[in-house]
Amino acid sequence: MADLPEKTQFIDTEKGLATLCEQLRGQPVLALDTEFLREKTYYAQLCLLQVAAEGVLACVDPLAVDLEPLLEIIYDPQVTKVMHSARQDMEIFFDLRGDVPRPLFDTQIAATLMGFGEQVGYANLVQKMLGVTLDKGATRTDWSQRPLDAEQIDYAADDVRYLFTVYHRQVEILGEKGRLEWLQADFDEMSDRSTYAPAPASLWKRVRGAQKLSSAQLAILRGLAVWREERAQASNRPRRWILKDEVMVDIARRAPDQLSGLAKIRGIEERLLKRHGEALLQVIAEARASDPAGWPQKPQGRRLNPEQEAVVDMLMAVLRLRGLAHDVSPALLAGRKQVEALVAGDTDLPVLHGWRAELVGHDLQAVLAGEKVLRVVQGRVEVSGGVVDG
Repeated sequence: MADLPEKTQFIDTEKGLATLCEQLRGQPVLALDTEFLREKTYYAQLCLLQVAAEGVLACVDPLAVDLEPLLEIIYDPQVTKVMHSARQDMEIFFDLRGDVPRPLFDTQIAATLMGFGEQVGYANLVQKMLGVTLDKGATRTDWSQRPLDAEQIDYAADDVRYLFTVYHRQVEILGEKGRLEWLQADFDEMSDRSTYAPAPASLWKRVRGAQKLSSAQLAILRGLAVWREERAQASNRPRRWILKDEVMVDIARRAPDQLSGLAKIRGIEERLLKRHGEALLQVIAEARASDPAGWPQKPQGRRLNPEQEAVVDMLMAVLRLRGLAHDVSPALLAGRKQVEALVAGDTDLPVLHGWRAELVGHDLQAVLAGEKVLRVVQGRVEVSGGVVDG
């Protein structure tokens, strides 16, 4: 079981960091967490890096020291990195090095295989697994302000102090259940660098309201999304500060070819028009002149008839039953969209592969084929073999 010191090291000197790196070198597991600010920037500003390992508990001040020696250890492929809800932390590491540390163990994902439901919060997980109630007093701390007081440092250290212990408990429990290998595909996806560096030409897919546009309009939206991303990165400002989603959608819909037309669009401020109006018109013109064969295709929604929708409802019941039986969050097995795709005839689905197929995928296919049915037995719904006669 985890052995951590009670006292937290606060590292804000190069000498202290060198000592910490010596303590961490050769450790097989590191629990990691970050404190950052992002409200006014494109890139998150890393303000504190917390780390725990066997016999080590520390908070490192990245505003005072060069993290590179510590990053060398964190990026060691022989070291397992433990995080809770790792997506944002991994984004920060990606910004630091253009890649993410591997291998990863995400305690939030692991918790779904232990019956804790989908996306359980860290404090809730610590309470349920360890019986420890975490102090939330420093939740709204501005971590960029210095100096940090002892209370803030202890608060931050708790995020890895208990994370390290939770990890060891989860490995033990899931190992006994034979479920550790189930997590690997999810961890691999979370550790894929492409998750944090999407192709610029695909960014339009993330714009709210894109589904309402035609292919020609989507070509303009694609160009606008690329332009906005480049401006946001160059100025280190949030995307919404450059151009809001709804404004981009309106520009793509109206496709003005003059500044006067651009000025009529709600949300286009005079300052934006003066600084970037001509650039926006150029983006619009280039998109309109491009080869229609290369325009984005409007996603075709899958429309199921009422009978198929009823089948989806039935399969969702199977999904919930299997999740309950195996103490696994149904959402981890499959969502409704995936079940709808199955009913529509798709077979290349995650629920039909690996451990998900063993737990529920084969049953879903069997029910869909009429080889298994749902029955109510003594007030409980069960999935059983055979076909019920009319």
